[in-house]
Amino acid sequence: MMKKGQAAMEFLMTYGWAILVVLAAIAALAYFGVLSPDRFLPNKCTLPSGMACLDFTVVDTGAVSIVMQNSLGFEMRNAQASIVVDNETCTSTNTMNMTNGAKDTFTFTGCTNVIGQEGSKLNADLKIAYTNAASGLSHVASGSLISKVTA
Repeated sequence: MMKKGQAAMEFLMTYGWAILVVLAAIAALAYFGVLSPDRFLPNKCTLPSGMACLDFTVVDTGAVSIVMQNSLGFEMRNAQASIVVDNETCTSTNTMNMTNGAKDTFTFTGCTNVIGQEGSKLNADLKIAYTNAASGLSHVASGSLISKVTA
């Protein structure tokens, strides 16, 4: 009778140590950043329907360029973009008027407090403030910008 209890206890102890080793390995991988989801996020720029983010670059010197197309069906006046990360905001250096179907580039400079260092991932909210030329009403469109910071 005693032998059966000892066999069961040895079985549980063996599997217990194996599970403990696996958990320690997973913890080590997570600690050193191997399992970080930021490494697997694709580069993308999304804006609401009617606005298209065609291309973008993010440089560690604080320079960001975003090429946007207006497909809203009306002219956008005084359009200005801003990037928001953790309540830090960087606003585009240019304000523009965009007719329907027009493409233009928003440029940002001096955004080092928002962007981060080379090799890091920028995960920011993108806001476009504009006035509808037909109605005269002001709007703010929100999107997102996820990009690797390059040199």
